Amino acid sequence: MKVILDFDGTLTAEELQVRPLADRSLDTLAAEIVGAPRAKLAADYEATRTRLLAAPERYWWEVNGLVATYCDEGAFILNTTTLQVMLRDDAEYARAVADFFPGAEYDPVVDCTNYLFHRHTAELRPTFRPGARDLLETLSRHPQCAPVVLTNSLGDKVRRFLQGLGLADRVEILGDTRQYDMDPEWQQRFPHPELGQIQIWPVAGGRRVDLRRPVYYRALQRAMAGGQRLAVVADTFSLPGALPLLMKIPFFLLHTDYTPKWCIETVEAHPLGQVLDGLAQLPERLDALGVEV
Repeated sequence: MKVILDFDGTLTAEELQVRPLADRSLDTLAAEIVGAPRAKLAADYEATRTRLLAAPERYWWEVNGLVATYCDEGAFILNTTTLQVMLRDDAEYARAVADFFPGAEYDPVVDCTNYLFHRHTAELRPTFRPGARDLLETLSRHPQCAPVVLTNSLGDKVRRFLQGLGLADRVEILGDTRQYDMDPEWQQRFPHPELGQIQIWPVAGGRRVDLRRPVYYRALQRAMAGGQRLAVVADTFSLPGALPLLMKIPFFLLHTDYTPKWCIETVEAHPLGQVLDGLAQLPERLDALGVEV
C-alpha cells in the first residue's frame, strides 16, 4: 500500500507557520506587487480575516468559478482565502495584481496567492508535528507500505525539508497535484454511497464540496497504476480528501486545532473515512485495513 501523506498541515504544524507566512506575504504585496502601505495592507488583512471567520460558509478559495475549499478548513487555507478576498474586494489592489500578473494561468488573484504561498513557504523552516519523522521512518522500512508525501508544490521544497529529517531518499514525493485546479467542464462523476453518481457533494451546513479536480484525479490514478492500493492522510477535507473517498480510497483526516466540525462529521459518515487524533494512531488504523505496520 502507498500511504500518501499531505505535507503542509499534516506532517507539519502549519498553525505555527501561518503568521510568518502572512507577514511575508504582506511584505511582498507592499514592496513588489500592490505598492500600498504595509500598515494599510495589514489592517485590511485583519479586517478581512475577521469577516471570513464570522461566516466561513460564505467564503472560499475560488478557482475558475468553482469552490476549491472553504476558508475555515486549514490555517494556510484561511490565509490564502483572506488574501484572495482582500485583493478582489479592493479595486486598487485588484488592478495592481492584474498588472503584475498579466498572463495569469487561472486569474490574477489566484496566481498571486499561489505565488505568495509557494515562494514564502519555501523560505520558512517547517515545524514537524510530533511523531512525523518516526511515522515516515516506520513506513519507509515496512515491506508492505511505501510512504508518499503529497504536495501542490513541484516537490523540490518538500524534498529539501525531508533532507533535514534524513529521509529524502526513502520517501516518494507526489508533487504538483494541484488539488485546487477546478474545471467546470470536466464531466467525470463519482459514486457516493447514498447520493449515487455525483460531481458536487452536499455536506453539513449547506456547504457543497466540488469534485471537479481533474489534475488531482489524474495524479491519484497514476499512483494507483497496476492495481496499487492507496490510503490518503491529510489535515483538510475539500482539497486532498473528498476526491479520494469517492474514488474508493481510504482517507484519514488528521484532527487539528483548526479542523471544523463539519469536516469531521463528513469524513466519519463515509464508510472509507476515519479521523485521527494524532499521527501516532495511523499505524493501528492501517493495520485494520489489512496492512500490518
